[in-house]
Amino acid sequence: MNIVLIGMRGSGKTTVAKILAQKLQKKYVETDELIVQKMGMSIPKIIANHDWNYFRDIESEVIIEISKKDNSVISTGGGVVVRPENIRALKKHGKLFWLQVSVNTLLKRIGDDQNRPSLTGKKSRKEDMEETLKQRYQQYLKASDETINTENISTQQVAKKIMLKLKE
Repeated sequence: MNIVLIGMRGSGKTTVAKILAQKLQKKYVETDELIVQKMGMSIPKIIANHDWNYFRDIESEVIIEISKKDNSVISTGGGVVVRPENIRALKKHGKLFWLQVSVNTLLKRIGDDQNRPSLTGKKSRKEDMEETLKQRYQQYLKASDETINTENISTQQVAKKIMLKLKE
């Protein structure tokens, strides 16, 4: 079985996935890293040279590939939930955990990171995040097997909560 982390950018997916992979002796997989390797360019460059739709196509290809594997901890990109086929593929061999957190905390965590291009293209970073979370909220809720609130707790504590849920 795979452990799959979903949630907004800045929710802690990558860090928590690394902790879980180490503690559970599973392989760590980061979908955005695989996309960058596959394309030979950063995500902002992929978006600039193509568009978000193209990026989502590549993301879906990567999701299909990795969802066939087992015994991994998978950190997904924040928008993986926008395509139902991604969720169907990930659920075949995985349990999905939504790392939920407020927009204000997300903004504090990611700051002005230029590797995270605007998702709406025309608003402040805060408005961009608020609008994106509003659009995806029900998708995260529907896709997740478990929701873990990461507000005001460390990534180690988040990993512990997930491990407890896995034992239930």
